[in-house]
Amino acid sequence: MLTKSINLKNFKIFKNKKKIEKKLKVLLNEKNQLIKSLSKSYNDRYDLKKIKSNKNFRVIGMGGSALGSQAIYNFLREKIKKKFLFFNNLNSFQKINKKDKFTNLIISKSGNTLETITNANILINRKDENIFITEDKPSYLLKLASKLKSEVVHHNNFIGGRYSVLSEVGMLPANLMGFNPKKFRQFDNLIKNKKFLNSLVLNTGAILDFVKKKKFNSIIINYDEKSDYFLQWYQQLVAESLGKKGKGILPIISTMPKDNHSVMQLYLDGFKNNFYTFFSCEEKNSNKLNKENLLPSHKYLGFHTLNEIILRQKKATENVFSKKKIPFRSFEIKKRSEKTLGELFCYFIFETILLGRSLNVNPFDQPSVELIKIETKKQFKV
Repeated sequence: MLTKSINLKNFKIFKNKKKIEKKLKVLLNEKNQLIKSLSKSYNDRYDLKKIKSNKNFRVIGMGGSALGSQAIYNFLREKIKKKFLFFNNLNSFQKINKKDKFTNLIISKSGNTLETITNANILINRKDENIFITEDKPSYLLKLASKLKSEVVHHNNFIGGRYSVLSEVGMLPANLMGFNPKKFRQFDNLIKNKKFLNSLVLNTGAILDFVKKKKFNSIIINYDEKSDYFLQWYQQLVAESLGKKGKGILPIISTMPKDNHSVMQLYLDGFKNNFYTFFSCEEKNSNKLNKENLLPSHKYLGFHTLNEIILRQKKATENVFSKKKIPFRSFEIKKRSEKTLGELFCYFIFETILLGRSLNVNPFDQPSVELIKIETKKQFKV
């Protein structure tokens, strides 16, 4: 067990223990804003009294500016009574109902993200309420907020977008969804959990060993639909943090059991430069099959829930992976809660930083992404 809510079967390979333990110790003792945002002592700098009772919200942002809050919404959506829409891409065909009144959360660390500016321009109505989350420095969105006389919540400039989920960027929307941000911030508990710390060291060491053996593809075998956006958040975290200097890990999300009938053949018998992470959740509210309507050959499926069938397929797949000696680890969510999701956010943030430092790349920047931003601007110059 990683925690009471998460069962983790680790990768079986275990190397580089002392070096990684040393890096983890240094990381845990650093006094920076990113680490602080994972702790209950972090002070949120916003006031929601004026909009707390509002029912319709739109989150407008790109990448880490929106994926964290979208992960929270989808993972815990059965507990949320308000309506949230997320605009994390450009869609030429999106339909906009001008009659609906929304509270818009426009999020961009730089304040100059082209896609966020574009979506905000199309979506914002005069009757809407707007909150801008951006750095306290001159930018397009800061000027727009001033023009609209909107509230501005300053994005902590020491926390990059993909690492910002437990800061104001993710916790302000979570608060509006009805959640207590402190329940997500599990750092103080996790650093006392020896199993959690040992798993970090073990899995980081295993992944580094895979990379040395030219296994660069991290395939996430996902059996939980409500975790789709959490895994997209993880995908960005790993790819953007580690893909530098000719190095990196390519995270690929594979949706199960659908992909049993497409790419699973390749996973089992194709090239061997992949390693795998299984991801599943025990779901209490799941539809049951009606045994009376099943043909005799499949009576064994009777009265089992869809979730039970999915989890048995997962176990079967893990057994086949073991027999074929394909490297994998497995996360199994026992309880869907703010605390559980906070533990997962913390785990993967620390694992990614440790991997970056072990690979001698800066896990906090994304220099080449800026090249595309510069080149895109040139396309509009006459």
